[in-house]
Amino acid sequence: MSERIVIIDGNSLINRAYYAMQKPMVTKEGIFTQGIFGFLNMLNKIMDEQKPDYMAVAWDRKAPTFRHKSYTDYKAGRKSMPPELAMELPLMKDILTAMHIPNFETDGFEADDIIGTIAREAEEAGLEPLIVTGDRDALQLVTDVTHVLITKKGVSEFELYDNDKMLERYGVTPKQFIDLKGLMGDSSDNIPGIPGVGEKTGIKLIQQFGSVADMLARTDEIANAKLRAKVEENATLAAMSRRLAEIVTNVPIEYDFDELKVREPDRDELIRIYKKLEFNKFLKALKASDSETTQKKEVTADIAPFVPVKIETGSDDAFRRIEEIPDGAEVGLKVFGNNDHVGKPRIDGIAIAYGGTVLFILFPVEAEKERLLASLLDSKGFGYVGHDLVSDYYMLRSIGSVRTDTVFDTAVAQYVIDPSSSSYDIKVLAAEYLGEVLKTEKEVYEAGAQLDILSDGNVQFMSYACDMLRCVEMIRLQQKTLLEESGTDKLCYEIEFPLIEVLASMEHEGVSVDVSVLDGIGRLLTGEIDLLEKEIYELAGEEFNINSPSQLGVILFEKLDLPAGKKTKKGYSTSADILEKLKDKHPIVEKVLSYRTVTKLKGTYVDGLKPLIAADGKIHAHFRQTVTATGRLSCTEPNLQNIPVRQELGRKLRGAFVAGEGNMLVGADYSQIELRILAHLSGDENLTAAFNNGEDIHRTTAARVFGKPYDEVTSLDRSRAKAVNFGVIYGMSGFGLSEEIHVTRKEAEGYIKDYFAKHPKVKAYMDDAVASCKANGYSETIFGRRRYIREIAASNFMVRQLGERLAMNSPIQGSAADLIKIAMLDVYREIKERGLKSRLILQIHDELIIRQDNSEADIIKELLVRNMENAAELKVRLVCDANTAYSWYDLK
Repeated sequence: MSERIVIIDGNSLINRAYYAMQKPMVTKEGIFTQGIFGFLNMLNKIMDEQKPDYMAVAWDRKAPTFRHKSYTDYKAGRKSMPPELAMELPLMKDILTAMHIPNFETDGFEADDIIGTIAREAEEAGLEPLIVTGDRDALQLVTDVTHVLITKKGVSEFELYDNDKMLERYGVTPKQFIDLKGLMGDSSDNIPGIPGVGEKTGIKLIQQFGSVADMLARTDEIANAKLRAKVEENATLAAMSRRLAEIVTNVPIEYDFDELKVREPDRDELIRIYKKLEFNKFLKALKASDSETTQKKEVTADIAPFVPVKIETGSDDAFRRIEEIPDGAEVGLKVFGNNDHVGKPRIDGIAIAYGGTVLFILFPVEAEKERLLASLLDSKGFGYVGHDLVSDYYMLRSIGSVRTDTVFDTAVAQYVIDPSSSSYDIKVLAAEYLGEVLKTEKEVYEAGAQLDILSDGNVQFMSYACDMLRCVEMIRLQQKTLLEESGTDKLCYEIEFPLIEVLASMEHEGVSVDVSVLDGIGRLLTGEIDLLEKEIYELAGEEFNINSPSQLGVILFEKLDLPAGKKTKKGYSTSADILEKLKDKHPIVEKVLSYRTVTKLKGTYVDGLKPLIAADGKIHAHFRQTVTATGRLSCTEPNLQNIPVRQELGRKLRGAFVAGEGNMLVGADYSQIELRILAHLSGDENLTAAFNNGEDIHRTTAARVFGKPYDEVTSLDRSRAKAVNFGVIYGMSGFGLSEEIHVTRKEAEGYIKDYFAKHPKVKAYMDDAVASCKANGYSETIFGRRRYIREIAASNFMVRQLGERLAMNSPIQGSAADLIKIAMLDVYREIKERGLKSRLILQIHDELIIRQDNSEADIIKELLVRNMENAAELKVRLVCDANTAYSWYDLK
């Protein structure tokens, strides 16, 4: 079997990759990368599937080619390359060079000509050329040996062309394809062809005559008089077009095929470039097959490999070795096991790193020894260094440890450094910062290091603990510098790191669930679903699957003849936004929307909640610290933040979450926190005065914007003013506001204009926020949290507008997130320091909920409100609304 050479059309692939991405990818330094990212995805797929022995990439140059000199309008009118993509080309070539894949380009010729030349010479050298491109011009290069792989659907699919495929698809040979292009022209290259001759007619002519030259010599044989006249009138144009379309295969380029052989890349250079481009995915995959040797690579002489020491938990040696570590020392921590939030967490081992040694304490042991270990760890007052420590802390709490002071967490630090990253996995960070390929804990388990063989001396966990904690320490050194340079170190050390213990505590404490209430709500929802089904069937005149978009589409848009959007291969769209616009067209639409809401409530929040209730009768939800780009916490398994409260049925679900025997729930939420932050950031006197005087801010805004006395503002005025207030925060356009409050676009734009006229400092702040983000590439909160907004520099108008809206809103939303985190820390600390029995158990957006022990009823409400209202000193007062009730539903 002959060896294969893959020849890639560089411009074609990077263009397709660039435009295939739905949103721009931009690094913190402002480097656009989506074209490179997509190119590399395709390149990796090609290399995996085709396994080439030789590779080359050809590029166009800006200089005119012989075709431009032959026809001055060649490619005239073609849209110029976006500057964002132009900046990616040299970087892409640098990556290919680091991969030892040669780049070819030369003045006077196009990439197609270079590809044709290399393909011809490769055939002569006994190789099998495979051309990869999105440009069908290359199909003329197909031979018995050379094949062409055409990219389809952006960057996700390819279609292979050989001689048989050419005849099947076009009915002409590859050489005749040049003649076909001469007849039909090419609008993308501005090759004129014969006006009015398309692909279908062109194919018929080539099949009849064989070539353009023969056709022009025998035009009298063209049966259609009109077509014959067109051909005769444009004979010169057809001949010229064919010449322009033909790829030359004798470009004067010098190379040796040995230089094109596939070989090992320059790993260090690739790592440097991938770090610069923030390509964690490719860093992670780089040389993964060489993980055993790479994992042992010495990255720095400052930190030698850690030495494992295996000790049994129940032995005196375990306690003696821990006792020898100084009190308050910084130690690396990794807890192995099952971080189970439904059953009891299972610990397989605890690794503690100090002074280059890793103590690996094996589990399981009897409960008394667990308690002694937990007590010892707490008494030592260690400061922990680790990765994703919230999971470790949660498991430590299962054996009774409650003192978990965080010195450094590399996952949380990376989140502060780059809050938009797709992954904060230790494996990704090890590749990015150190160039090391580190296994994950999951991979160690899958390799066979199970609980039943740990005690038999299996060293996989100990080895991994040493490698992982050493990587954590080396990553930490680099992250500390980055945090200091960006000024986000204070945010990390004073808010984010201390918060890890709070979140672990909240997860451990959980919230009690009254299953009988949940069952009652389930029955109520089932009844509502049955009623809605019956009403929908009656309105439709037949029974059908309401959950099937295709069946629903037929009912709505064919049987009931409601106005629909364009029908696709999959049928009509019945998405919520489509149905919302049809609510006044037929009563069935409102019923369908209600049906969807109720079925989701039952499926997600009744049927879906029950399996998550632990043996202690509580739900121990995950509070995730490293998900949202704004700094807000997220909640999963279940997402308690997403329980819908606008519908009464949704609000009733909160009635299943209760305080438990001997307790009450105390909840407090910030009043209009984002508007208060806007007043602080903008310094607007009108907003500040309204808040500090305790006025109804929406009524005050209505009076000011609509020019009415405060007492004459109607509920409709207030509602519209509320939409304007929040619309301003989120950078809402006149169109968006008009949709929100059901007025004309002109009216909505007038409201926004009037608002800014009455609040000029708000307008100035918004403009400054956008300008600052454009200049720096990021927005910043009151407390120094940064959000890198890549969209702000996009050439696409819609994407850039999104970036501008994010620039306006992120400092406000991010500051609100920081405030609630500070409040959580203060509340948690005071409860802990005073030795109270009550516990902070939930954070939902701007609300904190404490499970109050009834013996502390005279303390908790005041403690909660005071800490929330004193979380920060702003130009406006922070105000909390607080309530006490047995269930979450009754808190409001």
